[in-house]
Amino acid sequence: MVFSSMIFLFAFLPALLVCYFLLPGRLRSVRNGVLLVFSLAFYAWGGPKLLWLMLASIAVNYCGGLLCAPGRTHRKLAVGAVVVANLLLLGYFKYTNFLFENLQFLGLPVTVPGVVLPIGISFFTFQGMSYVLDVYRGDAQREKNPLRVALYVALFPQLVAGPIVRYTTVAGEIRSRNESISEAGAGAVRFCFGLAKKMLLANALGQIADAAFSAGSLLTTSMAWLGALAYTGQIYFDFSGYSDMAIGLGRIFGFHFLENFNYPYVSRSATEFWRRWHISLSTWFRDYVYIPLGGSRCSRWKQVRNILIVWMLTGMWHGAAWNFILWGLYYALLLLGERYVWGEFMERLPAPIRHLYAMTAVVLGWVLFRAESLGTVGTMAAALFGAAPGGLWSGETVYYLSEFRWELLVAIPAALPMKIWLENVLKRRTANGSTAASAALVLLPRALALGLFALSFLQLLSSSFNPFIYFRF
Repeated sequence: MVFSSMIFLFAFLPALLVCYFLLPGRLRSVRNGVLLVFSLAFYAWGGPKLLWLMLASIAVNYCGGLLCAPGRTHRKLAVGAVVVANLLLLGYFKYTNFLFENLQFLGLPVTVPGVVLPIGISFFTFQGMSYVLDVYRGDAQREKNPLRVALYVALFPQLVAGPIVRYTTVAGEIRSRNESISEAGAGAVRFCFGLAKKMLLANALGQIADAAFSAGSLLTTSMAWLGALAYTGQIYFDFSGYSDMAIGLGRIFGFHFLENFNYPYVSRSATEFWRRWHISLSTWFRDYVYIPLGGSRCSRWKQVRNILIVWMLTGMWHGAAWNFILWGLYYALLLLGERYVWGEFMERLPAPIRHLYAMTAVVLGWVLFRAESLGTVGTMAAALFGAAPGGLWSGETVYYLSEFRWELLVAIPAALPMKIWLENVLKRRTANGSTAASAALVLLPRALALGLFALSFLQLLSSSFNPFIYFRF
């Protein structure tokens, strides 16, 4: 089940809202129970036969939290066992097919087992591990109530595609929180904006990207660039839109998740880009892998080693394929280059040049990320630099530029912090006594949210093209 579906918008969510808010707020444990049951049903909708996997993950991490708390004997052994169990679970379901495919490629007589990848396994596995590790470090209190740990892992807004939520962020709200009309309204507005990103922009740009990456021998240089730029927009609006919807839904039920995106396409370096993109994943690897390895407080060669390890793992986290591993190493080299080679030189350049450099690097990285094979990577890369099999220009490029002209035009300001700029202008005018600005500050987001929801609903009715990129991770 995806948020941008009829079954979620007009069946699952209304049923949950009724069952949840009919209960008095003082019955916190009962409300949590309702939310847990609906969350498990949400996950089971996409694969009921694999629900046991999530329940097993919850059980392992709950027991791990009990055994790893400060003061317990053999807790170092316990935390190691829990981490290994989580990684084995993730490794089997996500990387077994990849391993056997490579063994086959090397000529070994093996059969690819065809293991089914459970939805969201990378997200809920990392969340479970972070809970156990935080308890072990003393950063979080162990939870004796297994239903609270289950709700933390299974909470449906962030279950299948993040953001990766730390237990310390929501532990207090699981025990006690105050839902309100104002918070629910703000959450609904955030959800509508996220839904519009997905339905009105990501899906349209995805059609352009799919056409470019599947063009084969007909690919032209113009179509390669259009497709690469379209995918750059698609993955941002798809994933950040889902994060917006998750954060908005969380607020409706009294939870406050941390932001996962901070306008990454305004970055002026690859380093800055990764401070703004998928923040919950970047901080997870920083806190649980990079810093324990020594971080930057060690010799230079160990720093290089640490960055290479973290980014190879980041690539592997995204998918079991060589292009993801190469994508991770690509960013490792960029970050190392900015830290040790050309970083100081770049800082002296004008801001527009640094932004052009960063966006070129990001777009090329998305080509590596999106390609379904290394052959497609080679074809796209050659086409981007003028060696396209179909020449420089084609009528197909003109068609897609014309057919999706409004989405392409809107995508540019939508990826910029226009909301922050407009809010700051209205706040300054409100402070100067403007009642019109004060009213606009309150009413404009709500009016826009309603309009965008209506347009998203119409798009949902009229189109069957509704992919979601991060479900496979």
